[in-house]
Amino acid sequence: MERSNQRAHGRPGERSGGGAGERSEDKAEGKVEGKTEGRPVARPGARPGADRPPTIRGVAERAGVSKSLVSLVLQGSPRVSDAKRQAVLEAIEELGYRPNAAARSLVARRTHTVGVLLNDMRNPWFVEVLDGLNSLLQAHGLRMLMADGRLDRRAGQDFARTFQELRVDGIVVVGTLPDTDGLAEVAERLPTVIAGNHEPRLPRVDLVANDDERGARLATEHLIGLGHRRIAHIAGQGLVGELRRRGFESAVRAHGLAASAVVENGDGTEEGGYRAAVRLLNPSRGSGRSVAERPLADRPLADRPLADRPVAERPVGERPTAVFAFNDISGVGALSAAQELGLEVPADLSLVGYDNTYLARIRHLWLNSVNNASHEVGRRAARCLLDRMERPDAPASQQLVAPELEIRGSTAPPRPA
Repeated sequence: MERSNQRAHGRPGERSGGGAGERSEDKAEGKVEGKTEGRPVARPGARPGADRPPTIRGVAERAGVSKSLVSLVLQGSPRVSDAKRQAVLEAIEELGYRPNAAARSLVARRTHTVGVLLNDMRNPWFVEVLDGLNSLLQAHGLRMLMADGRLDRRAGQDFARTFQELRVDGIVVVGTLPDTDGLAEVAERLPTVIAGNHEPRLPRVDLVANDDERGARLATEHLIGLGHRRIAHIAGQGLVGELRRRGFESAVRAHGLAASAVVENGDGTEEGGYRAAVRLLNPSRGSGRSVAERPLADRPLADRPLADRPVAERPVGERPTAVFAFNDISGVGALSAAQELGLEVPADLSLVGYDNTYLARIRHLWLNSVNNASHEVGRRAARCLLDRMERPDAPASQQLVAPELEIRGSTAPPRPA
């Protein structure tokens, strides 16, 4: 008898906190009192296999409680007795009910999703950043929607509109974008964080990155400490590439090695690293830019494109004894080039990468690499986004995560002359 009365009327204390959400959810699930166009309405509490999926109303009738109480259970509210909570959970299990996320989002005006734009999903560095990012977002009930800027080079402009149409609750931009014009637009409307890059600097856009210049100095000073005097750098692109090059150059200048240090342009890919290493290690094809020939400019880093720097041919026969690559992928390409040219690593050539991805940890590669704390970068970026959701008008913050050099088996002192 008590079960019947609850079904018909519910209890006053159980109807608070769920009315608007239930009405929207019933509408989104197509629930209509009476009939639908040409189709009979499935009775509340119908088992799986009926014409229509189970609804929150069906769960309430099966459990003998009000819809409001079912909503409270779904929200994890503590204002529900253990017995009634168990009855609702059993009804949900029996009916196979799944909450309508779209309807709940309409009520809360939140989708509990975060848009994540990557520069290139092929780069293994992103895997650990995403792992750190997702670990904290998921703990706060947020899911990631990802887009790849490489697949659509217009993504830097279009993602603002796309993610806004998807009604995401915030944006995380990971890595270097080919075009950041759309970022300023989206940042005006949504909480936005940049992870793994140092630009652009925008109002109310938080930035979390590795201290790339410091990491490059660590790698270069390690090679110098082993006794190498002819050291080459395979450079990357963007501001991250410029900062790593700057760290390399400052280290060789500080030790009086600028005249014998060489920089060769790369593009951050394995193929780019391979081609750059072939040019560096094959004396007849040398075209690297000597660090000594590059003047110290007072202009901002972004105003000094690599193509504008003077080129100095290195003397024939003087190949580098050590190479510092922009990232691990470039380092793997350089390793392939060295092996094809008959050079042993590390006996004939020492090699250091950057990012400390899983590639560096593969046993037959076992590459020394700068650990840029990618998981920590992702975790901090998630923390910044959560804080920005709570305080959208707070001043922008910039955080640099300290790098460390991981020593494995790809470096050794140079062979005696």
